Amino acid sequence: MRLVIISDTHNKHNEIQLPKGDILIHAGDLTGKGTLQEVEYSMKWLEKQSVNFKKVIWIAGNHDFYFENSPKEAKNSIPKETIYLENDYYVYDKVKFFGSPIQPFFYNWAFNKHRGSEIAKYWDIIPQDTDILITHGPCYGILDETISGYKTGCEDLLKKVYEIKPSIHICGHIHEARGIEKHNDILFINASVLNERYQHVNKSIVIDFDPITKKCEIIEQ
Repeated sequence: MRLVIISDTHNKHNEIQLPKGDILIHAGDLTGKGTLQEVEYSMKWLEKQSVNFKKVIWIAGNHDFYFENSPKEAKNSIPKETIYLENDYYVYDKVKFFGSPIQPFFYNWAFNKHRGSEIAKYWDIIPQDTDILITHGPCYGILDETISGYKTGCEDLLKKVYEIKPSIHICGHIHEARGIEKHNDILFINASVLNERYQHVNKSIVIDFDPITKKCEIIEQ
């Protein structure tokens, strides 16, 4: 199973040249300000990708206000060929994906929750048998540092990830922290395609994932 992974496209989807793969994963922030017009543009782009991939799995991010403020209308706009995860899971080819747009409070953006019990309750619902975890925000101390040196990640999310031990944890949110790290046999990926200046400088990350052995091979990074 070949995964093509991106995040934080912020309306610049058409600048991205996606390689071939089985599943496209987008870890949030498709839009810039989360307006209806931006959402409609993003949904058309996602619909086009569903022709090229077996599955398109995606979540919202802190810029995608429309999905938080007008959830019913936003969800009605989602292409039926794609899989939108908002604190929910999806199983494909015996692989369980769980996705959440939630991240610690950060400049009063969408899907912000205060650290501690308020945010921890969202991580509590992540299934123990999750294979691939997708959250917009990173774990604390892993691919979460801003250009000013501030660690934005969530401590409670890190605790949960180490508890359930998914094969892969995918995030975005902090553009300048884009990269791949491995800790405790978990592959952590920040898949932001834009840099801190919102310039498209990064390619998609491509991973081969074996549904049987749960092993990962990095193809492109």
